[in-house]
Amino acid sequence: MTSVLVYGAYGHTGRFVVAELRKRGFEPVLSGRDAARLPGGRPASADDPASLDRAFDGVAAVINCAGPFAVTARPVAEAAIRAGVPYVDVAAEIEANLDTFELAAETAVVPAMAFFGGLADLLATVAMGDWPAADEVHVAYGLSGWHPTPGTLAAGRVSRERRAGRRVRYAGGRLEYRDDALPSLEWAFPEPLGPRPVLGEFSMADIVTIPRHLQVRDVTSYMTLDAAEGLAAAGERDSAETFVVEVVVRAGGAERRIVARGEDIYAVSAPLAVEAVERILAGRTRVKGVAPAGEMFDAGDFLRALAPRITVEQR
Repeated sequence: MTSVLVYGAYGHTGRFVVAELRKRGFEPVLSGRDAARLPGGRPASADDPASLDRAFDGVAAVINCAGPFAVTARPVAEAAIRAGVPYVDVAAEIEANLDTFELAAETAVVPAMAFFGGLADLLATVAMGDWPAADEVHVAYGLSGWHPTPGTLAAGRVSRERRAGRRVRYAGGRLEYRDDALPSLEWAFPEPLGPRPVLGEFSMADIVTIPRHLQVRDVTSYMTLDAAEGLAAAGERDSAETFVVEVVVRAGGAERRIVARGEDIYAVSAPLAVEAVERILAGRTRVKGVAPAGEMFDAGDFLRALAPRITVEQR
């Protein structure tokens, strides 16, 4: 049985990933920083390279689910590179994604292989199709709510600290850091959601993953206002969200749209990450080294493999 190490296995998303690995016939090897939460597992600390090297012994791949990823992504990815095994993470932290993309590797390294980052990148890649370049990519998140985990909240705090409280967007072919407020507007989501108030330039990992391999001038994300307010309220996570993600790609006067639907933004990160590992180990990749989902894999085939948990419709 093929062993896959899950770093942060006892966290909210980590538990979904462990279950998904078992469902697909892999042997999950549980790891993380807290030995007390890893009976029979392999405790390792991101600031102790030797402990990571020991934890990675004999595994075929690594999935990093331990935030804040500003602390874990680079050292865990570097340990995977030393071990010569593929690395996948579910990081939505823009700065952590940038750290990982700076690495050089012979084995596959795929950051942001999750609901935020990986999914929109796959959708944008399919929507772009045969276009060599585009003017704009818009990613609109229609969430019924957002009940963040403690890990999400901690990661958000670290990201804000790293950018000194500023917000970030991708415009004119580069990242920009700004001090002004997010624009408020309306997005006409497909039915049954319909038009909803959103916050514009609500940047997620998409602004790093998409322009990494697609030639596009502007990448803009939007978040339904209700979901953004739920994130700010930071109550206990007691229910799962339903979601509609609409990606619009524009070039000149032409426009292409694609929509993904599903439930629970944390749970669906598990099939995204595990599908990535399964394809890497089977040799079903398009490039070597460090790359986002849409560049590493056949994006359309990957999305079809996620049904019925994520359904996709081109419009």
